[in-house]
Amino acid sequence: MLCVGTNMTECHPIIAVRVKKAVRKGAKLYVVDPRKIPLTEIATGHLPLHLGSDVALFNTMANVIIQEGLADLDYIEKRTEGFEQLKEHLLPFTPEYAEGVTGVPAELIRECAIAFGSAERAGIYYTLGITEHICGVSNVQSLCNLALITGNLGKRSAGINPLRGQNNIQGAGDCGALPNNYPGFQAVDDPVSQLKFEKAYGVPMDPIKGITKIAALDHAVDGRVKSMWICGENTLVTDPDVKHTTRALEALDFLIVQDMFLTDTAKKADVVFPAAAFTEVDGFFTNSDRRVQRLRQAAIAPGEAKPDWWIIAEVAKRMDTEVNFEYASSEEVFDELASLSPIYEGLNYDRIESGDLIWPVPHLDHPGTPVLHEDEFVNGKGKLQLLDYVPPSENPDDEYPFYLTTGRRLPTYHTNTMTGRSDGFRILVPNEWLEIHPADAEKLGFEDGDWAKVRSRRGDVTTRVAITKTSPRGTMFMSFAFPEETMTNDITNPDVDPITETPEFKVAAVEVTRVDAPVGFGAEPALRASPGQDH
Repeated sequence: MLCVGTNMTECHPIIAVRVKKAVRKGAKLYVVDPRKIPLTEIATGHLPLHLGSDVALFNTMANVIIQEGLADLDYIEKRTEGFEQLKEHLLPFTPEYAEGVTGVPAELIRECAIAFGSAERAGIYYTLGITEHICGVSNVQSLCNLALITGNLGKRSAGINPLRGQNNIQGAGDCGALPNNYPGFQAVDDPVSQLKFEKAYGVPMDPIKGITKIAALDHAVDGRVKSMWICGENTLVTDPDVKHTTRALEALDFLIVQDMFLTDTAKKADVVFPAAAFTEVDGFFTNSDRRVQRLRQAAIAPGEAKPDWWIIAEVAKRMDTEVNFEYASSEEVFDELASLSPIYEGLNYDRIESGDLIWPVPHLDHPGTPVLHEDEFVNGKGKLQLLDYVPPSENPDDEYPFYLTTGRRLPTYHTNTMTGRSDGFRILVPNEWLEIHPADAEKLGFEDGDWAKVRSRRGDVTTRVAITKTSPRGTMFMSFAFPEETMTNDITNPDVDPITETPEFKVAAVEVTRVDAPVGFGAEPALRASPGQDH
């Protein structure tokens, strides 16, 4: 198992339990992460790479695998294209070169590559530590190269496994909540798909791909987007460079927010639609493994809260549209989805009752597809990518001498919109803090529990200090779970990957200085109880 950029025990604890069980049964685990996260405690090896140096590391691993004769040449011949070009491209990526770029010892890189290439089944697991970079697409593609040259796509307990950031992210994508796809990952610029949905809905389909959320916010600032409807996301807190996001939302003529709670974003809305929680609706979730799971209403929604599908349909009925939104239940919505999406075509509420079916399920008698790509890729051969190492858009300098990276902690979830409503969580994590390595703390004159001002090119925040070896020297860490006290995303990096427009949350250059406690706060150190912290 190669776990890359995933603090799994804190961010995906259920999957982490499975990983721990596999390790106890003899599986090898290599963790690639700049920080000494809890998962490293059970790992065969920990590769603490420098922030943003993933492509250099994985290109080198691929080169070692090829040079050591561990590549699956039969699989490569039958199911990939571009191998000879890749082989040539990787020659400069030696372990010694990678050590200079990544900071990981050459022999450890070689050891990890040989273990991965020698395994009967090798699985890659990654999350936002890979994607939230200006080179996020290249990072993922470099991992795909590893899986392809070792024949690990199309095998059980192998492959590429992106762990989703929130529940039902997979289901949202399945249903078409993407700027480039109709439901079922059918491309909006494909004439066949356009015709299919025009026939189903009775209206012309726009053949142009939609824009991303980041682009939409930019367009709001410059006046091209006049109105926005935000469902279930606290955009004002989750996006980088909060000042820019605030300008975007305030520039809109009309803002609608649909959410369970009156979030920071909802407070800026012209209209707020109160949405029911998942326990208060009928519907379905799709898990990271593509398992479609039935969701049953267990409680009555409070006040005027309604299911998301109902709110959307009721607004649509009041618009001048020829499309039929007369749904009587979530089941009718699901049946429409299944009728238009080949991966769901064999599903209905009765069939997903047990939670055993994994898409694609192309017809009612189909048993589901637990392993994708067993015999072939539906889009032809796997394309091996020729990738170059691109450093982060911001690096330490005289004015901003440290890296800042961000992530989550186990007791707090995302922007704390939900977990922050329980006093119990405040016992575990009462406030935000900045992780500082002891060597950096000594250099800066910090004691544990002191207050620090963290300044980037976007602004500054004030927070407590935790002196810990979890983060390496020169790199500091914060979460974004306490926006009411420490708006971490005031200082994060808004530069984006040019393909996905995903911001580089994981790398920002910052200056850190000691300050007095803010008014209303005592000088005593705050409680901290985050797993894996070594104080």
